[in-house]
Amino acid sequence: MRALRADFYARPVLEVAADLIGCTVEHGGSAGVIVETEAYHESEPASHSFAGLTQRTGTLFGEPARAYIYRSYGIHALLNAVCEPEGIGSGVLIRALLPVSGIERMRARRGLIAGRPARDRELCSGPGKLTQALGVTLGENATSLITGPIRIHARAGDWRDPAVLEGTRVGISRAVELPWRFCAAGSRHVSRPQPRAG
Repeated sequence: MRALRADFYARPVLEVAADLIGCTVEHGGSAGVIVETEAYHESEPASHSFAGLTQRTGTLFGEPARAYIYRSYGIHALLNAVCEPEGIGSGVLIRALLPVSGIERMRARRGLIAGRPARDRELCSGPGKLTQALGVTLGENATSLITGPIRIHARAGDWRDPAVLEGTRVGISRAVELPWRFCAAGSRHVSRPQPRAG
């Protein structure tokens, strides 16, 4: 697989968010195809970067093609891809994956759900689930998405030209009207609520 280059990320965040659908995230001996993303930009209040440059948001304002990883609700480490030129606070939240390799490792990392192993479609159907399944940690914040340890590879095979649906973002209370969520059409691995075509 071929890692995406820095210039892929050094573009408007909405373009990157849509174009990441069909790309593959690899980490810790496991990998999955990205089937859902959300875009965040300093110009809108749902983004961490809306508050400006802080110790927490420094990575978002840094060079593109870096991982921005933060803890959500004190539990989950969430993975974002930093976008746009350095000095602009923007990133793409990776929301869901289709598991493609290292699936047994993913199951082991996720543990048991309701007393049974998670089904493949449940392994990475949410931003906290996928980081747990891949073994992504906060210690990998600000690392390169080109050289690793987390790598994002270009679209390949059946994912070279996926149909992408747009919708509003999930689990936020501000800027809820923006259609900045992107999903692979027909994928059963996206998080809830499932997007609708048209």
